[in-house]
Amino acid sequence: MEKLLLFDVSKCTGCRTCEVACSLIQTGVCNPASSRRRTIHFDEEILDVPMQCQQCEDPACMNICPAEAIYVDEATGAKIINYDKCIGCKMCEIACPFGAISVDPLTKTVVKCDLCSGEPACAHFCPTNAIEYSTANAYDLMRQRERIKQLKKMSL
Repeated sequence: MEKLLLFDVSKCTGCRTCEVACSLIQTGVCNPASSRRRTIHFDEEILDVPMQCQQCEDPACMNICPAEAIYVDEATGAKIINYDKCIGCKMCEIACPFGAISVDPLTKTVVKCDLCSGEPACAHFCPTNAIEYSTANAYDLMRQRERIKQLKKMSL
């Protein structure tokens, strides 16, 4: 069963460890600006939301690419940029409805999450477990258990 990166915004502290881990694994440099993901902070709501490629079922980035430089990794389901084909037009960045494709300031190339070949650094290093790499079924089960715990607390 395909795994997904799952986020629990209630656990995210906005520490940006995920960005540092991502940049280190992807580029060899601890530079959040080179990360394939972002943590978005909403001041009014006092909320931090981890954001990265959602690995869409019908990806706008892949559909619009004139060079057909984005393909699906069969092992992980990740949408991957083939830099040998990429012409640098940035249409994928414009098309992404989540703003999850960006330009790396060091390489000047478009970058997006590739799920670290099935071992996402962001999930591995998240100190609060706000990011998990799991099957949707496992996530649903976890949420159901949390709801039961909350109901038990409320009934006490």
